[in-house]
Amino acid sequence: MNPGTQRALFADLIFNEAGEPVKTVYIGDVPHYAIPDRDFMRHVEAEYVDRQIIAHIQERVMSMRDVIVEGVVQMLGEENPFTRASIEHAIEHMDRILEVENLDVDELRTAFWMTGFRATVNIHGDVVSVHIPGLTGEWEE
Repeated sequence: MNPGTQRALFADLIFNEAGEPVKTVYIGDVPHYAIPDRDFMRHVEAEYVDRQIIAHIQERVMSMRDVIVEGVVQMLGEENPFTRASIEHAIEHMDRILEVENLDVDELRTAFWMTGFRATVNIHGDVVSVHIPGLTGEWEE
């Protein structure tokens, strides 16, 4: 990513283990999540946390790939091999969401917020749980 274009993908959607909201701050041009730890704020690069969350979402989507592809194809009304292949490609390469030029970060964040999406991290920035309403189960390590 180019300096100055990096953004925290999940700003306002991440909480610490005590349920306190994690803030987003910039150190230079690099976004960090400021994780409350009693009287301290632990700063972790946003990309480190974002990659973990994206990997989890991709894992969840891949486990339901056939159902999701079929649903999107029906929703689009485009039953052809090219549409199906395009949707499958998007799922397989979901990690490219971190390439800012491919994404409207504010729109993504709003969509996640509206669904009730929530991630919990420990003080080191390791994701301990991700709650995605509508998907069965919850990821916890």
